[in-house]
Amino acid sequence: MPVQQTETLTGGRWAGAETWVDVFDPTDVREPVARVPALSAEAVRDAYGAAAEGFAVWRGMSPFERAGILFAAAALLRERAEAVAADVSAENGKTLAEATGEALKAADFLEYYAGTAREGYGALLHDVRPGTKAGFQREPLGVVLAITPWNDPLLTPARKLAPALAAGNSAVLKPATETPLSALHLARALHDAGLPAGVLNVITGRTSEISEALLSDPRIAAVTFTGGNAVGERLRVRFAERNVRFQGELGGKNATVVLADADLEAAAAAVVAASFGQAGQRCTATSRVLVERSVHDAFVGLLCEKAAALPVGSGRDAATRVGPLVSPSHRKSVLKDIDTAVAQGAEVVLGGGAPEGDAYAHGCYVAPTILTGVAPEMDVWRVEVFGPVLAVRPVDGFDQAVAEVNDSVYGLAAAVFTGDLGAAHRFIDAVEAGQVAVNTTTSGWDVHHPFGGFRDSGSPFKEQGSEALRFYTRVKTFAIHHG
Repeated sequence: MPVQQTETLTGGRWAGAETWVDVFDPTDVREPVARVPALSAEAVRDAYGAAAEGFAVWRGMSPFERAGILFAAAALLRERAEAVAADVSAENGKTLAEATGEALKAADFLEYYAGTAREGYGALLHDVRPGTKAGFQREPLGVVLAITPWNDPLLTPARKLAPALAAGNSAVLKPATETPLSALHLARALHDAGLPAGVLNVITGRTSEISEALLSDPRIAAVTFTGGNAVGERLRVRFAERNVRFQGELGGKNATVVLADADLEAAAAAVVAASFGQAGQRCTATSRVLVERSVHDAFVGLLCEKAAALPVGSGRDAATRVGPLVSPSHRKSVLKDIDTAVAQGAEVVLGGGAPEGDAYAHGCYVAPTILTGVAPEMDVWRVEVFGPVLAVRPVDGFDQAVAEVNDSVYGLAAAVFTGDLGAAHRFIDAVEAGQVAVNTTTSGWDVHHPFGGFRDSGSPFKEQGSEALRFYTRVKTFAIHHG
């Protein structure tokens, strides 16, 4: 099968490079499925120059013109959804159903923020001085650097670029090295919809060769990053020294509480979906479950029954519910985390390793895994695994459950299953998490819902909804004396 060679977009042109980076399908990593340009540091600097020029054009356009381009790009993503989903699945491993949903949700982001063109962008204020009218207006920042991960390789760039562009900024996008094709589909849709040259520039290549040029450019006005905490913290400190605005959507160790009065069948189905969808490679995936002791054993039995029934395989197989992990190195990391949990005393009640058989021999598969006998001090209870691994513990009532949910450096998402409305409201008020669910999964939020975590799960700036525009704009206050 020929290897797809895809150019990248910088300065309004699609171009290659002297060298290329291979992209692999995690269902079979023996041969690459695509290649993208390995841009040089000089090419990155040129991209920032193009972004600065593009910003001057883009900010001067009517917001309704900008909205028209975003709407047109959304329509193109919908038209191309089948081809887009095929590449998302090929480079990431997620199922075609998950990949198609990602393509359509990316279109949703473009449409939603295009709609904000009709909204107000400031307000009038009373002024104590006679004959004076005051107010404030929101303005774009300039060139935004967006660094995006491999787990949602199309949705996350759309989540960042849609509000950034709608507000009038230009952007330099660095997608994950493992999954660049998805971001290039988004860039193609925007380019074909009429985005002016330089407004979006996509940097593909080897991070080790271009990171300094990518991060040090003085034209960067803001940085939005989704990824791991170690990298996120380094970026936060680095850009704080330059007074560059920084947004981080980082890790999570998301907990779900199941109280004794819950509908256990419905709770088990929701937890399995939240834990093993996208092979557990979601920042909002459920990875800890706290079950009231009287129903613990029955609930674990339901979890095992439902998780064992999930077909594992290629994302291109319509029957698959759990695809491979994104890369051999990530698979190795997840298997090591399982081994460490067992060494520390956890018991594997389902899965625990790679599935056997020829179909899995050359892929990055990990079987859905459920652990019991987990203690709060174990690594698997505290450290993000980012794979299809679920740890379950019994608790003695609501108060202990809330305390254990909050006993974490993270605070991204949490859920409770209960038939008690009072307990549901107390849980929403008491847990330290940016997203709280009652009788539903921790994952899956609409584009107009503010998204982001507390504590080490992220920065104060939320993504999604109207809140996202706060990050991508600055406020200018004015006063007019009219005699």
